Amino acid sequence: MNCNTQNAKIASITEKTLIVGIDVGSETHYARAFDWRNYEYTKKPLE
Repeated sequence: MNCNTQNAKIASITEKTLIVGIDVGSETHYARAFDWRNYEYTKKPLE
């Protein structure tokens, strides 16, 4: 993906895109998954 602007990155999100947010801590790491409609797949973070 060759995107130069934030708008181009947002426009490249499709129905097949899964967005994963990761928080890397010193001892505990968390991950949350969302689809393109901002639907969260888990109600609590995955440890």
